Amino acid sequence: MCYHFDMDKENVSFAIDKKQVDEIIGYYLAYQKLNNGTYVIFQANYSGISITIFEDKKGKNKVVFSGPNALKEAKKWQEDAEVKKAESIIRKGWLCKENQIGSDEVGVGDFLLPVTVVAAFVRGRDLKMLDEFGVKDSKKLTDEKIREIAPLLLKKFFVSRLTLDNEHYNELIAQGENLNSIKAKMHNRALLNLFKKFPDTRNIFVDQFVAESKYFSYLNDPNEQKVINIVFKTKGESYYPCVALASVIARYAFLLEKDKLEKKYQMKFPFGAGSNVQTFCGKFIKKYGLDEFNKIAKVHFANYKEVMTSLS
Repeated sequence: MCYHFDMDKENVSFAIDKKQVDEIIGYYLAYQKLNNGTYVIFQANYSGISITIFEDKKGKNKVVFSGPNALKEAKKWQEDAEVKKAESIIRKGWLCKENQIGSDEVGVGDFLLPVTVVAAFVRGRDLKMLDEFGVKDSKKLTDEKIREIAPLLLKKFFVSRLTLDNEHYNELIAQGENLNSIKAKMHNRALLNLFKKFPDTRNIFVDQFVAESKYFSYLNDPNEQKVINIVFKTKGESYYPCVALASVIARYAFLLEKDKLEKKYQMKFPFGAGSNVQTFCGKFIKKYGLDEFNKIAKVHFANYKEVMTSLS
């Protein structure tokens, strides 16, 4: 069983018969969202509320309303519907111990290093293995530990890794994208890569970086399939093992990208966007020039303006 309640989100579910299935689908058909899950026969997003109809192996159906004011919407179909109370759930360890897909990212606050997004698929039966490897939020593991365990984890688990170097990142910003829209599209693509491999997965989590409605508004390419049955949770790596694994692999992939840059330029690249980064930039430009610097830096950061000022 997976528990992923949000204090601002109401979750209402109840069994429905075949007639109600048809009635609910007909009512929300104009708001339907694509979902290929084996047990999901219909999903829609109506006024910020997710409406999902499931059918189990025995042919029995239930509907789930999730979102702000979900109870009010659910009562259109069952007068005695009730919100499932998060307070009744006692969390012990991970909030989900079933098969799951989750994603996390790294590099968004680094002036000179790329953005990396990773999605990971974890089977419920493999949670013990994650514990044995010591998988948790990558921020609680040293880079040395991550370099040690990540190659072993990659042999055991399915992941999707996406890296956007800063030269292409700058091109997207120039085209009108922003940091969150870029992240949303990268998360969706990474999740989709795994969801296509494991379409029966009903538990999908994203380490929340923007409001849910805003996240989906960024997925504006009509030709790009959307993964929509998502639970968004801040610090998701602390609650869901798939996000924790994604966090570790994302950090590992990020470190490998840093290694590549250091090998190419024979300079030790700093993390973050602090004063040590400014010092590095001056040395880099003196050695390789401004054109090359524009390929490795996120030019919309305040750091870039400071660097340009220091050169004038």
